[in-house]
Amino acid sequence: MKGIKRLAQELDISIGTVSRALNGKPDVNEQTRQRVLAAAASMGYVPNQAGRALRKGSTGVVGFMMQTGSEVTGEGDVFFMSVFDGVQTVFARHQLDLVALLCSSEEDPDAYLQRVVARGFADALIISATKRHDHRIDYLSERNIPFIALGRSLTDAGQPWLDLDFEGMARVGVGRLVAKGHRRIGVFSTNDDSNLAFVFIESYRQALAAHGIPFDPAMIFVAHPNERGGHDIAERIAAMPPDQRPTGFVLTNEVMSVGLYRGLHDAGLRPGRDFAVIGRDSPHAHYLNPKLTCFSLSLRDLGIQLAEALLATMPAYAAQYPLGVVRKVVPLDLVEGLSDGPFRA
Repeated sequence: MKGIKRLAQELDISIGTVSRALNGKPDVNEQTRQRVLAAAASMGYVPNQAGRALRKGSTGVVGFMMQTGSEVTGEGDVFFMSVFDGVQTVFARHQLDLVALLCSSEEDPDAYLQRVVARGFADALIISATKRHDHRIDYLSERNIPFIALGRSLTDAGQPWLDLDFEGMARVGVGRLVAKGHRRIGVFSTNDDSNLAFVFIESYRQALAAHGIPFDPAMIFVAHPNERGGHDIAERIAAMPPDQRPTGFVLTNEVMSVGLYRGLHDAGLRPGRDFAVIGRDSPHAHYLNPKLTCFSLSLRDLGIQLAEALLATMPAYAAQYPLGVVRKVVPLDLVEGLSDGPFRA
């Protein structure tokens, strides 16, 4: 209260009026409000957020839970930084702040989330890296905590979610390679129970069947979703007999193509000529030679959609975002490059 008391003395108005002006209450004259705000800025006054949160019953903070560690993010995670930019663009309209909740790859995500909720410093949450069966969804739903999932799950509590069109990536990627004569088409899968892997692999099987190609488990390469994982896949491909290895590959991760390119070059296989690659667009991919054929979307726009869908479920903002419960698969565009050349015997 010392800051408010000093402001009130400087302006010769009551502490209550200063407090209401700083908090945007409608019963304060606009001229008085501007005087208070100007004086607060000149004096460097910063409100006590903890005290304001106690009075308002909210924190003005939304947490974004993501996993960290070299096995998950590799040499740097550009995906989430771009998504964050879109999310905060929306939150800034309402003076909300986004906080990244970094769960170590060595920690149980369920335990981490429970600790975050117990501390109560966020009004709502965005969760990512959804699992096939994700206990976090039930946990947040049972406690009536507003949240949205970046990713689908078989665990369904009626929650809003956005997810990328992994079905379309499998269908279009396989179809494009088949049209170029490829029959042995490899794909990447995660080494955990993430739902995106299940969705993509099932769609991959269906895409093969649609073209009359039998499913071969040897064409699924499990690896970490990072540059090292892409390089490991290339090494395994190079070690296979030439008549048994894939001749083309579809990657769902945006940074693995860098490692895959390097590994193929090390093995004497040139992408686009000796081996076809379709990947995900990223700033890293722009420096690959030959140019990567890739699936692309605006991650910033994805973040905007994510934030607006979350606010649509929160009573204080729902009237401004009358979207209902958003459950949406976000399409990706195929950007043609030179990395997915025709099959060469």
